[in-house]
This record gives sequence, C-alpha cells and structure tokens, in this order.
Amino acid sequence: MQTILIIEDDISILRGLKDNLEYEGYSVFSETNGINGLSQAFMRNPDLILLDIMLPGMNGYEICKKVKKEKPELPIIMITARGSEMDKVSGLDIGADDYITKPFSIPELLARIRAVLRRINRNNIKCEQYEFGKIKIDFKKYQAVANNEEIKLSSKEFDILKYFIEHKGEAIHRHDLLNAVWGYEAMPTTRTVDNFILDLRKKIEENPSEPEFIISVRGVGYKFVP
Repeated sequence: MQTILIIEDDISILRGLKDNLEYEGYSVFSETNGINGLSQAFMRNPDLILLDIMLPGMNGYEICKKVKKEKPELPIIMITARGSEMDKVSGLDIGADDYITKPFSIPELLARIRAVLRRINRNNIKCEQYEFGKIKIDFKKYQAVANNEEIKLSSKEFDILKYFIEHKGEAIHRHDLLNAVWGYEAMPTTRTVDNFILDLRKKIEENPSEPEFIISVRGVGYKFVP
C-alpha cells in the first residue's frame, strides 16, 4: 500500500483529501504545521507528499527545498490557492513534481498523483548508472562525479539527464521534456526548460557556450550526444 503525507492547515480540505485518498486505497497521514510536516516527511518516508504553500511554522517552498535536498527522489505535489505563473514556476524550479491550484477536483488530483507515481516508478526501473565524457552518474544515489569531484545537481537536473540518456541521439522537443520531467502539461511557456538546460550545461560542459553533450536543435529543442 502506497503512503501519502498531506501537509495542509485547512482542516476541511485536509479531511476531504484524507477521506478520498483512503477510499482510493492509499495509506494517509497528515500534519497542519510546516515544521511538524517536514519532520514527518523524514520520519515516515512516504511515497508522495501533498504540500500546501501557506503553512504555519514553515512555508511549503522551504519544506520542498529541504525535502528535495535530502530525498530528491521523493515526489511532491504542491497544492495552493496561489495560481500565478510565477508561483507555479517557483514551485517547479525548487523541485516540486507537480502543482495544482485550489479549487481543484478530486478526480484531477487523483490523476495527477497516479501520473507522478508512475513517472517515479518508471524512472527507478530504467538506467541507474551512466558515464559520458569524464562524468559518472548514479541515478539510484542521485550522485554525479567528474574527475573525482562531486557535481551538485538538483533532482530536476538528474531527471533531465536521465530523460536525455534514455533518448540519446534523439531531438527532444521542449514540450516533451516538460511533460516527461515536470508532468505539468499546462505550463504556458518553455522558459523553465531553457533555464534548466543553461544551468545544467554550466555544470557538465567544459565550455557551456559551446556544448558537446547537450546540443541545441533549432526550432525543436535539444539533443543529448554522449
């Protein structure tokens, strides 16, 4: 049975979520305080976290950053009343796997939960280790090393690299990368992808301005050439 942690301070929403998720067969536990929620995320090791942003004690952005730093493979869906584009981009940029805005329908939320869990399970099944150039990647441990020195990559950067490796030599459209890595098909622009690629090149390319691994494909997106 898969376990979901809900960190939400609105009791009526919390109860509704808990009842519906338990009806769907999930094991559910919850917290209404951000600090306590962060503690439970590490103590109980859930399969997924539903995380509100505006919380007493510690906000959802801080919780997401701390969880992803220690457990980058733990999926997080942010649930909030804040619906601007920048709020969504901020949540995704710090590592959230998906983002849903209140009010939302339970069927939509359940579909997003299933999609995120499928994506995480699929990523865990595929390549665990890979080497290219001077770089060694261990996706199981979320570690990257070059010349015996660790490369600090975010969880999303690992996910992007894994997707590129699984599709090496293929021209990858930005929208495909968005859907595969972020799972957020309603993103209005592809700026997030370009920004991540820019940062990733700085970390893995000897000359980021003339990349040899992540190549731009004009009018499409990118291609990984190991």
